Amino acid sequence: MSALERNAGEVIPELGRHQRPLLAAGALGLAVCAIGWVLEPAQFYQSYLMAYMLCLGVTLGCLALGMVHQLSGGAWGVVIRRPIGAASRVLPVMTVLFLPIVAGMQDLYVWTRPGVVAGDALLQHKQLYLNVPFFLARAGLYFIAWNVISHLLNKWGLEQDQTGDPQIARRMQRLSAGGLLVYGLTITFASFDWLMSIAPHWYSTIYGVIIIGGQGLSAIAFLIIVLEWLSRRPPLDTIIAKSHFHDLGNLLLAFVMLWAYFSFSQFLIIWAGNLPREIEWYVHRLQTSWMLLGGGLILFHFAVPLVLLLLRAMKREARLLVRLAVFMLLARLLDLYWLVAPDFHERGLALSWLDLALPLSLGTFWAGCFVYQLRRRPILPVHDPEFDEALGDILERGRRPSTAH
Repeated sequence: MSALERNAGEVIPELGRHQRPLLAAGALGLAVCAIGWVLEPAQFYQSYLMAYMLCLGVTLGCLALGMVHQLSGGAWGVVIRRPIGAASRVLPVMTVLFLPIVAGMQDLYVWTRPGVVAGDALLQHKQLYLNVPFFLARAGLYFIAWNVISHLLNKWGLEQDQTGDPQIARRMQRLSAGGLLVYGLTITFASFDWLMSIAPHWYSTIYGVIIIGGQGLSAIAFLIIVLEWLSRRPPLDTIIAKSHFHDLGNLLLAFVMLWAYFSFSQFLIIWAGNLPREIEWYVHRLQTSWMLLGGGLILFHFAVPLVLLLLRAMKREARLLVRLAVFMLLARLLDLYWLVAPDFHERGLALSWLDLALPLSLGTFWAGCFVYQLRRRPILPVHDPEFDEALGDILERGRRPSTAH
């Protein structure tokens, strides 16, 4: 094994200096937000749901991307496999952090209020699915499935690091094939339960696919930020090439277009159908001041990143791409705000300090948990069957100019 490969199997000591400040800042921010829970409990739960879904989106998006890479291979996934694994190992924390949503169900979901259900024939019809015990059972099933998949992939990844057994890679591929199917089904129904049921009279069969596209977009944006930070520190400073950022930039572009395609498809189908119960969701958002937020999504979640990501220079310049990735995470927060907040504010656009404080606090705490997981393992999977090939590809691609666009 070369010196470069030996260094690639080391951890990054500098990570330890960031873990405690991130956890402390996140915990302090959540403690401050607890004041909002005392003063405005309904607003607290609304803002918390939005912040939670953003952090969960990065976590599950990374888990799904990890499974995609197990099946597809490629050097792009080898260099981000450790951040992907670290993000997926935050799932137990996210499971516990779901408890405030359980506590706030009465404030979030009208179908949990017996008095409202008693006077609404449609809610009575949906009560077989929308009831508290079944809601909690489904949530438990989702988290069990996600945690089991993450645990096995990370456990086998660690065994692969220690033994180099080629059979482990095939085992992880088989799990990933079924795991992606399980992920798609569970996050679809979770999005129905946790987000779409806020407005229980409205439904969209494509809603879950939009959430999946958003999670993939969140994960890629986050991984670009992490990889840029790691690329300025040994051992990755001698391994990461511009071509890696180019590959991730192309993935980011793909998810931007997928999210826009899914979102527009939902709008077009519902608007063309013109059924009062279906278009009500859009009418409220497009005939009040919420329309400004919708316009912002078209501009900042689609048009601006699309134009920028079509530029080759943007995708190959790490500092520019990481700024766009931060921008996209903010756009993802804007999208979740669009999905959650209008159903609680009928008069129009409304913004609470909790809408800013909770995503920042929860995101900082999540980042501390991520750093804790990232520093526990070597920064590159040196016993991955594709590592030698990927390393050679990395060095070769770093030496020659790319003609990809």
